[in-house]
Amino acid sequence: MISIGIDIGGTSIKGAAVNNKGKVFDKFVLPIEELGNQDATIEALIHIVKDYLANNKFEEEIVGIGLGIPGSIDSKNGICSYSNNLKWENLHIVEKFNEQIDLPVKITNDANAAALGECFFGAGRTAKDMVMITLGTGVGSGIICNGQIYEGLNGKGAEIGHSSLIYDTGLLCTCGRRGCFEMYASATALIRQTKEAMELDKNSLLWKEAEKEGKVNGKVPFNAAKNGDATAIKVIDKYIEYLSEGLLNVCNIFRPEIIVLSGGIANQGDYLIDRVKAYCEKYDFGYPNSPRTEIKIAEIGYDSGIIGAASLFFKK
Repeated sequence: MISIGIDIGGTSIKGAAVNNKGKVFDKFVLPIEELGNQDATIEALIHIVKDYLANNKFEEEIVGIGLGIPGSIDSKNGICSYSNNLKWENLHIVEKFNEQIDLPVKITNDANAAALGECFFGAGRTAKDMVMITLGTGVGSGIICNGQIYEGLNGKGAEIGHSSLIYDTGLLCTCGRRGCFEMYASATALIRQTKEAMELDKNSLLWKEAEKEGKVNGKVPFNAAKNGDATAIKVIDKYIEYLSEGLLNVCNIFRPEIIVLSGGIANQGDYLIDRVKAYCEKYDFGYPNSPRTEIKIAEIGYDSGIIGAASLFFKK
């Protein structure tokens, strides 16, 4: 079985045929910065998909086209309700595809697509129930229940990054609420926490590490902590506490078989995971004698969006 997976990003659209073993065939890329409005962009995408289908022959039949799109997605009706990054609104994507291509089309949020791909072919491949947490500019999330994406009412659920850690006196989030998980556990949050610590300790190795990197990024506190800097260790310890508390909430609400961490912070690998696991073990993963949720680093990487979007047509 083969389907077309399309990953729509802020500056380009990437796609490829993918089979149900996770093999990615020849890719196509469409830069979108100069394509104009949303209708022009979709028209250009449809054109390149038609050419791709015409110019590539596969041993198996193409069963459909899946798209992962950033923003608020109404997957049931095939509509991108709103995408802040793309400046799309009320875009009837499935309808536009169906007018020109005679194949089933499915859409979902890009984080959901990436989680589905990771569940089928990555770190979650042994599980049917999995939650993926992406530690980037914000905290993204995708929830897989019994091998299928859980999206919530009208596709507007699964926003774990906006669950609250400190509801009353917490930091004000862009969503309008206070104390959201992403305000404490995102890469953006870690950078803010690092800068605050640097101002309080002018002798910290954090300053040298920031100079090496050319700026304060998510690597700086980890690099300094690995070199024994006391201030950096305090920053990382507190960050681990925030991240782990959010993951304990995930455990208590969903009790998935696996939680997968992705994004730049997850590149710290065992140094991150070992500390998170130790914290979660200390608190019995939410309550005494509860089943242990495995915590792992994402494995697919660059092609996760393509593979995940294609996986909308696969079954586990």
